[in-house]
Amino acid sequence: MQGFLNIDKPKGITSHDVVNKVRWMLKSRGLKNLKVGHAGTLDPLATGVLVVCVGAASRLSEYVMGHEKTYRAVVQFGVETDTYDAEGETVATVDASHLTQEALRAALSPFIGDITQIPPMHSAIKKDGKKLYDLARAGVTIEREPRPVTIRRIELDNWDGHTPDKPQAVLEITCGSGTYIRSLAHDLGEVLGVGAHLTGLSRTRSGAFRLSDSVTLDALAALVDWSGVLVNLRDGLGHNWPVIPLDGAALDDVLQGRAIDMPADVTPVPDETLGLGLSAPDDVLRAVLRAEGGRWHPKKVFHGDES
Repeated sequence: MQGFLNIDKPKGITSHDVVNKVRWMLKSRGLKNLKVGHAGTLDPLATGVLVVCVGAASRLSEYVMGHEKTYRAVVQFGVETDTYDAEGETVATVDASHLTQEALRAALSPFIGDITQIPPMHSAIKKDGKKLYDLARAGVTIEREPRPVTIRRIELDNWDGHTPDKPQAVLEITCGSGTYIRSLAHDLGEVLGVGAHLTGLSRTRSGAFRLSDSVTLDALAALVDWSGVLVNLRDGLGHNWPVIPLDGAALDDVLQGRAIDMPADVTPVPDETLGLGLSAPDDVLRAVLRAEGGRWHPKKVFHGDES
């Protein structure tokens, strides 16, 4: 029992709550010592794809978290909150009835590409060992360093002007890891001069995991056999990494932590490239390898008995 679960997280619970529920399900099946974690936090307000790592997959969470993600975000203009979302207290209200779709579309362009974001105070980022949201709840606000993020695409999917002074927009956003959609909503409001906050958020894709393939917690609890929903280690990482077949002496070397030569008939890859070491002929992931000096060095090794 190891691999990735593509969970459709419901609104109103934390990502840690989801992990606890999955852990409880496993314990009820007699699997008490399996490691369980998640790859990429979703706020309680948010729904959608939450990748839960089971067993050996927990050692690969950093790579899954680094994958590109897609969100569907509902942004309300004319109201600003202290948390940048609907869970916070209103700190400013502005008549946004003059706001148009054309003005919004024009404002989106500068946010596409490699940009910097200032994380919200209500976030899990730590400063001097303390989480920002703990400081915020204590009434403390500190300066936050801008962080580089990448937003590849923002599309205006829907415009709702039925409440003219507080119009809403639905945005579809594809971005790299570390992007705060709450901060994007807040920053859009500032650029447009009317304020804004996030009222709804759904993650529709995280790397190889899509919402259309996800399973709810209730459906997962009802399953006797998880083989149909548990994604294996290789597929969970996606298929854009080089594959290094391992057999015989090469497999033994890697399992013992020793580097192996790259095949002479294969074009060398740049140093720091990561690859998947698959045992032959069953194509089971046995190692994550890193290229260095014309050789593949084991970075993470899987002996098949991890829990």
